[in-house]
Amino acid sequence: MRRRWGGSRGFTLPELLVALAIVGMVLAAVTVLLEQGHKVYRAGAAKGEAQQSARVAVERLARELRAAGVNPTGARFSALLNPTPTGFTIQNDLNGDGVIRGNRETITYSLTGHTLRRNAGGGAQPLIEGVESLTLTYLDGAGNAVETPDEVRAVVIAITVGGVSMTTQVRLRNR
Repeated sequence: MRRRWGGSRGFTLPELLVALAIVGMVLAAVTVLLEQGHKVYRAGAAKGEAQQSARVAVERLARELRAAGVNPTGARFSALLNPTPTGFTIQNDLNGDGVIRGNRETITYSLTGHTLRRNAGGGAQPLIEGVESLTLTYLDGAGNAVETPDEVRAVVIAITVGGVSMTTQVRLRNR
């Protein structure tokens, strides 16, 4: 003879269906929460990556602008050529021969679509992609906006990438 524990007869079918429905709703809610958390994480990671990319681009632009016009021989030439709101060309006489030519002596930055490109003689390589806006403002020694390359003493760089905006002012050391 078998003995029953506490008179329990098990679960009925309606009780099991109700329990499954409750578990299903809880799992659906947890899935939605996890999905939202993952979405927020991806947005934060994308913003962090955009910020890092913008920082790298601005630092590279600033470093090369500061050094524009290197001239060991004392020959006179423009540090910047073709200054536009979205690009410019830097000139340097790195080898001291008094002539500006060859790789690294002429560096061109240009915004093509949403890609900022740098050409130092080996073709226009992408520096940063996803640029929403780039504005370059050229200033003279008094801080007034100028368009003539020989008058440029500073450049204000304003860039927006992935909703992240950065602005800096760079003074040309060799002018």
